[in-house]
Parts: sequence; C-alpha cells; structure tokens
Amino acid sequence: MRRQIIVLFCSLFLFAFGPAAAAEQGAAPNRGALFKVQQGGHTLYLFGTIHVGARDFYPLEPRLAGLLKNAPALALEIDPLGDPQQLARAVQQHGLAAKGAPALAPAWRQRLDRLLQQYNIEPQTVAAMKPWLLASLLTVSEFAAQGYEASLAVDAHLSKQAHDAGQKIVELESADSQMALFDQMSAAEQLVFLQEAIEGIEDKEQAYQAREIADAWRHADVKALEALALKAEQDQTFSGRFVQKVLLEGRNPALADGMVKLMARENNSVAAIGVLHLIGKTSVPELLRKRGLTVERIY
Repeated sequence: MRRQIIVLFCSLFLFAFGPAAAAEQGAAPNRGALFKVQQGGHTLYLFGTIHVGARDFYPLEPRLAGLLKNAPALALEIDPLGDPQQLARAVQQHGLAAKGAPALAPAWRQRLDRLLQQYNIEPQTVAAMKPWLLASLLTVSEFAAQGYEASLAVDAHLSKQAHDAGQKIVELESADSQMALFDQMSAAEQLVFLQEAIEGIEDKEQAYQAREIADAWRHADVKALEALALKAEQDQTFSGRFVQKVLLEGRNPALADGMVKLMARENNSVAAIGVLHLIGKTSVPELLRKRGLTVERIY
C-alpha cells in the first residue's frame, strides 16, 4: 500500500493549493468519526476530518453542527483561512530548493513529465519544488481527478463557519512545523518518496485508495476506518513508514497535549483533526485514555 495518498489525511498544508468552503443545506448522515472526551468536569468533542472534499460531504450531520455552533472554540491542526504569509514562508523554507530540486533519473523524469501533462501542470511551475512537495502536489492532483478537491476540504468548511460566527480558532500545529517534518528527509529519501507517488498513480493504487478512504469517511464506517489503520501499520514502503512513524505516531502526542490544554481552559470546545489521527493503537483517543481521560466514541 503506497501511502502518499494518506498524506492528505495527515497534514493540512496542502491548503496552499486553494482552500474554500461549501454551503450547507438540508439534513445529513454521520461523517468521519466523533468522540466525547471528559476530564475534571470539562468536555471536548473530537471530530475526524478529511483534508479534501466533495459537494456531497455537506451538510454535516445536525448533532455535530449543533456542537460546533455552541462551542467556545474550534481547534484545528492549522487554520486554513489563517495568515497566508505564514504558509508562504513555510513553503519557501521547507518546500523549495534554493539551487533547484534534486534531479530524477531520465526514466523517472519521463514518467513524471507524463503525469504533469496529464494534470495540466507546467513543468517550470514545479521546477523548484523539493521532491516531497512535488509528490504531495501529484497526490492533490490525483484526488482532484477522482472528484475530491482541496477547495472543498472539511477543515476549510469548519474554519469558515467559525470565522463567520466570530468563534475562537485554536491552532494545534503550524504550517512550518508540518512542512519541517517532510524536510527532515534526505535528498535521496525525498526522491524515493516521489518515485513511490509516481508508481502509485500509474498503477491506479492511489485512485483506489482515494475512493476507499473518502467512502470510509463519508459513511462514518468504523470497520473500514479501522481496516485503513491496520493497513497503515503494516505498510513497509518507505513512504508508508514515514507517514506512520512521523506524520501519525510522531504528531499524535502533541495533538493530544493541545487538546488537554484546551479542555483546561474551555468547556464544550470542538477539536477537528484528520481522521487517521483518531484510529489505531497509537491514536489520539488512545493517548487521551492512557492519560486518564474518559473517551467515548459517539460514531
């Protein structure tokens, strides 16, 4: 299971490619995953998001909508509608190569060029991108080809609602901290990361994964989400290990810390983070349970 497609569910910086929000209308079924966390008389609701979207994701179900409306604060990994200059600086520092990106071997370059042409991306527009950022752009493009867009992402939808209502938004991370994790890879490792992304798109595995993950989120399918967590834990590709160890297990403790601090300050807030952070043996809910908090899965 090649894992670049999972990057979309582990980090939010991909809003650099155009965040927006969708309008709500009518009623809706459960989406993603929802947990109720309690400690010391305070409650936090924890919602699992997906960092891309489709129009049929909306509206979100009425119970969640009510929790969001009454929440004193909304916690997100990062605010996709926050300061664009911070995002631009993070891209400049961690995503662009001062002397040009490391060169792919000619055969791989040909395969990359075919994908750029397929997605109508001009080669000169990505020439300075480091391989990890280029791999992420290809992933976004493949999702868009499957009908899932960053412009309809759930996190952006929630952020817009909070901004419109004048609610407090708490950022649990930053674009800089997220991108710095990818920049920790060596030049050689980044090339492997990019090559695995190319292979995953060519053999249609990423297209299959896009549908699989989006459908699991769309239907709040607990069994399907748990199966995805198991696949992630068993994936032995380079990018699979990177996503599991660095983007999930490496970030979950700090995300849990941020939620505990928020609970101490506010009651009935909502935290919304990528749904893959909420499933599996090292998930945020499991970390909170180990710290003595009461965690109930609502759906």
